[in-house]
Amino acid sequence: MIKNIDVFEKDPIPKAVFKLALPTVLSMIVAVFYNMVDTFFVGRTGDPNQVAAVSVATPVFLFFMAAGNIFGMGGSSFLSRALGEKQYDKAKKISSFCLYAGLLVGVIGAILMFVFMRQILNAVGTSENTFGFAKSYLSWIAYGGPAIVISTAFTNLIRGEGAAQSSMKGMMAGTVANIILDPIFILDSFLGIPCLGLGVAGAAIATVIGNLVSIAVYFFHVVKSSSVLTLSPRYFQIRDGILKGVLLIGLPASITNILMSLSNILMNKFLVTYGDVAVAGMGIAMKANMLVVFVQLGLGAGVQPLVGYNFGARNFRRMKDTMKFAVLCNTIAGVILAVLYWIFTRQIVSVFIGDGAVIDMGVKMLRALMYSSPLLGIMFVLNFSFQAMGKAKESLALAVSRQGFVFVPCTIILNSIFHLEGLILSQPIADIVSIIMAISMFMFMNRDFKNVLS
Repeated sequence: MIKNIDVFEKDPIPKAVFKLALPTVLSMIVAVFYNMVDTFFVGRTGDPNQVAAVSVATPVFLFFMAAGNIFGMGGSSFLSRALGEKQYDKAKKISSFCLYAGLLVGVIGAILMFVFMRQILNAVGTSENTFGFAKSYLSWIAYGGPAIVISTAFTNLIRGEGAAQSSMKGMMAGTVANIILDPIFILDSFLGIPCLGLGVAGAAIATVIGNLVSIAVYFFHVVKSSSVLTLSPRYFQIRDGILKGVLLIGLPASITNILMSLSNILMNKFLVTYGDVAVAGMGIAMKANMLVVFVQLGLGAGVQPLVGYNFGARNFRRMKDTMKFAVLCNTIAGVILAVLYWIFTRQIVSVFIGDGAVIDMGVKMLRALMYSSPLLGIMFVLNFSFQAMGKAKESLALAVSRQGFVFVPCTIILNSIFHLEGLILSQPIADIVSIIMAISMFMFMNRDFKNVLS
């Protein structure tokens, strides 16, 4: 018997959504600071080349998060449906598989990164000025690759059992550790206190330690509080549909991160032809935009366990009402954030760096990203709901549209016609097309649910 059954079955929709989604949104905001804090303190070095190095290296870092999402998003979706079907022993098998398979994938990824480091750095668009910094950053990220995979997986698995507050606590603990360690490792001095001055390498070390702290909190929750998750290897198995069930949703979910990495690499390859200022400007704009994206992403992720549980329990009316309420909340949040970002764009960008040319470039790029922000949350709610229902094809289609078959042609065509101005507009255009796709898919799927309800 799970501890949070009332929130899944009995609580009013607004109460249930906020109980699950609010900690998740806060977790995502924490994740934004987790990502922003490195750029902020690297920017305090006053060296645009180090900022650009982190920007071009970030897509490779996202590959580890993509691996974590295979087991986190796939496992969470499978877990919530298993709980809705009252299959509690199956839930333990899912969590054990995600832990040990994720650990193996993280180790393999780290080894491959060290073996092919030079080729990877050349592929992501490093310049002569940024190569050394990017190599230093990624070397430490590779050491912590397994930790990044496990941390990403378990924040989602714990959320999938309805323990959103425990998931939030783990992310917050890791972020606080990262924030404390960043100035110590990155800067030569901070508040008059001598520090290690490791630059971008220090940023990577702090990130890895932060993930280890998060893992400690997650494992403590599993051992002391969870009634359905386990760390025991005796539950590990790939039979009885465990492997297929996790990968069915996990792979499409991870493709989002992989395509995000590849699209960032493509973008950086084009941007580097316009100089390191353009690369740094886009890197800062994307970091700043993470708050807008992650708040809406958090609400979508927060309702995923509720949607998945009720889908597994065949309570389609409660599932649909949950989705509608989440879309409404996300749209309101998107509009408010987009307006605030448009008004205070320069102040936001200036937080990261004092270089005037980079600030001007970042302002232009960040404002362009606001064109699609008000409605971006609709796509996130629908995509997470597709994942929760086990709708792999719909989830995959949305994943490859936003960062794949829409974004890539937009980037290539707009760059060839409008050059830098076209590159800046490629992401919001891809977002708008993907939002239209998500709404169309749901309207088509909605007909099936109406037949069931009638």
